[in-house]
Amino acid sequence: MLNIKLSYKIIIFGFIFTFFSSFGQSFFIGLFNSSIRSDLNISHGQFGAIYALATLISSLSLIWLGKKIDEFKLIHFSFLVIFLLFFASIFFSLVNGVYLLFAGIFLLRLSGQGLMSHTATASISRYFERSRGRALSATWLGLSTAEFIMPVTIVFFLSIYSWRSIWLSIALLIILFLPFISFFTIRKVTLLSREKENKLNNKNNIKSWTRKEVLYDPKFYLISLLMVALPAINTGVFVYQSFILESKLWGEFVIAKSFMIYAILSVLTLFISGPLVDKFTSRKILPFMNLPSLLSMIILFYFDSYISAYFVLGFMGISNGLANVLGSSTWAEIYGVKYIGSIKALTTAMMVFSTAFGTATFGLIIDSGYSIEVIAMISSAYIIVANILIVIIKKKIKPVLIK
Repeated sequence: MLNIKLSYKIIIFGFIFTFFSSFGQSFFIGLFNSSIRSDLNISHGQFGAIYALATLISSLSLIWLGKKIDEFKLIHFSFLVIFLLFFASIFFSLVNGVYLLFAGIFLLRLSGQGLMSHTATASISRYFERSRGRALSATWLGLSTAEFIMPVTIVFFLSIYSWRSIWLSIALLIILFLPFISFFTIRKVTLLSREKENKLNNKNNIKSWTRKEVLYDPKFYLISLLMVALPAINTGVFVYQSFILESKLWGEFVIAKSFMIYAILSVLTLFISGPLVDKFTSRKILPFMNLPSLLSMIILFYFDSYISAYFVLGFMGISNGLANVLGSSTWAEIYGVKYIGSIKALTTAMMVFSTAFGTATFGLIIDSGYSIEVIAMISSAYIIVANILIVIIKKKIKPVLIK
C-alpha cells in the first residue's frame, strides 16, 4: 500500500467526496430535467415544485443526521453515507411517477449535496487548523472538477443511453469505488485526530461551542444571512436558465458554455482563497465573499448581449470559490472544532434549504410575470443588505478564547 501522509489522505478523501456530491447537486440533476419531464409528462412548474419541496425536507433531515458525524468513527459514518447515495441512485433510476420522483430527489439531495459535502468539509475542518484554508480549497476542487466535466459528459451519454441506465451506472460506480477509497484514506481517523501542531501555533485555546450555544448567538444568524445568498441565487439561475435564455434572447448553449468559465474561475479562486484564509483568517475575508455575485446580478440587470452571460457566470464562479472555503472555515474558526459536525450539519442544512427557497422564489416571481431583471435587482438588494450587516458586526466576529 502506498505510504501517504494521513493529512494528504484526508484531503484525497475530501476531494473525492465533494466530487461525488455532484450527483445530488442542482447543476447535475438539472441535466436530466427534460428527459424526466418527458417520461413522466410533467411541466417545468411541477418539476420545480417537487424539486423545491424535496430539497426543503432533505435540509431538515440533514440537521439530525449530519450531527451523527460527531458520534461515530469517520470510516463508519462515511460507509453509511456511501450506501445512502448508492441506494438513492438506484431508486432514482426506477422513478415512474411524481411521488417516486419526489422521494428520489429527496434521497439524492440528502445523500449527495447534503451528506457527501458535509462529511468532506466537517472532516477537513476538524482535522486541520493552521492549514485549514488550503485543505478546504483542495477538497472543494472535487466539486469544481465535476462542474467542469460532468455537463458535457452527461449530455454525451444521454445521446446514447437512457437516463435510467446512466443512473444505474452511477450507482455501480459509487459502490465499487467509494468504499475502497474511504478504507484506504480514513480508516485510522478518529474524532481526536488532528493536524500536527506547529510549536509556534497558539490557536488551540479556542472555545468549542455546542450547537445549542451557537443557536443562541446572534452573530450566527447574521453570518448565515450572508452565507445563504449565493446558493439561493446560484440555484435559481441554474434551474431557470432556460427562462434567462428566452428573456435575453441568447443562444441555446450560451449558459452551458458559460459553465466552463464558472468552473475555471471557481478553481482559480479556490487556489487563491485557501492561502488567504490561512494568512488573514476567514473573518477578514467574509465581507468580500458575495461582491463578485453582486457584480454578476448588476450585469444581468443592465446588459442583454450574450457575451454578458460569460461575465455573469464567471463572477458567480469567483464567489462560489470563496464561499466553498469560507462556508466551512468560518464556523470552525469562530466556534471551534469539537462539535463542528453538529454545527456544520445545521449550516449545510441551511444552505440546502436556501437552494429550495431560491428555486421556489425565482419560480414564483417568474410565474407572476416579472422579468429576469427584477430578479437580478431583488438579488442585488439582498446581497447589499446582508453585506452591510456583516460590516456592522465585523469586529464582533471572533472566537472566544479559553483563559
